[in-house]
Amino acid sequence: MPLDRRVKRQFKKPLPGGGETLPATLLEQGDRPANPTCVAARPACRWSGAKRMLYIIQFNCIILNSMGEIQSLARGLKILDLLGRSREGVSNTELAAALGVDKGSASRLASTLARYGYAEKDTATRRYRLGPQVVSLGRSLLLGMPLREAARPFLRQLTERTGECSHLAVLMQGKALYIDQVESPATLRVNVQVGQTAPLHCTALGKILLAYSDLEPPAPLEAFTPRTLTDPDRLAKHLAQVRQQGYAVDDEEYDPGVRCVAVPVHDLRGVVVGAIGISGPASRMSRERTAELAAAVVEIGRALSERLQFTPS
Repeated sequence: MPLDRRVKRQFKKPLPGGGETLPATLLEQGDRPANPTCVAARPACRWSGAKRMLYIIQFNCIILNSMGEIQSLARGLKILDLLGRSREGVSNTELAAALGVDKGSASRLASTLARYGYAEKDTATRRYRLGPQVVSLGRSLLLGMPLREAARPFLRQLTERTGECSHLAVLMQGKALYIDQVESPATLRVNVQVGQTAPLHCTALGKILLAYSDLEPPAPLEAFTPRTLTDPDRLAKHLAQVRQQGYAVDDEEYDPGVRCVAVPVHDLRGVVVGAIGISGPASRMSRERTAELAAAVVEIGRALSERLQFTPS
């Protein structure tokens, strides 16, 4: 039965005190009319005008909210995002201000996340941080990536051949997300945390992901070192060169004293699904040696791409 007809039929059910109303069960079912104002078609004849108008406004608000996102869930996700971007933790006052709610509502939302392990409250500072359950979910996500499993032996081979740390990254929300690495046996080495993100415009892995995607570079281009490319035109020319030569170099553009080389990883369709590369201290990875190492990275990256092209998805 069309929803408009169900609304009109249900509207005839009387209230205990007289008059007519739309039952709450209809709202609980998630039904919504194409035109929410149709509830005014048969006003409750025994209600006052003000009471009837208040009812219609409340009903319309419920209908409109049901057409979009679930507000409490959206706020909870925003809290997780805020906690993920803060190293010092976030206070309840700051949460309330960021969400646009009162402190009581913010406290209940944060407490619910804490109850399920997605947040935790520092008893000393009374500030919230991400909880261990977030780490568990992230680990499950990384372990479930077929690219990570396929690339593991190639990362080992890359580290054995170059003596430097090797890394694997994918594009995630406008950043390079490190999903695996193999550490260098050298005492002085460059490590990253799996699950860490890095900007696209100034890292070797990020440049590959940016050069082979339809993404626009971030604006403005943040400078992390004096060598970071912050001019959009210069970056565009640089990315064109990356595509032409088939590899990217980070020449102390993100971290002073660190150089990196990365190449694209292609799947069966020829689409770039990730980037693989190495990083090391600039004292060991001189510009001359970086050019030599790039050949090894290109070779192993090509071998990984060939492996993916013969691996069933």
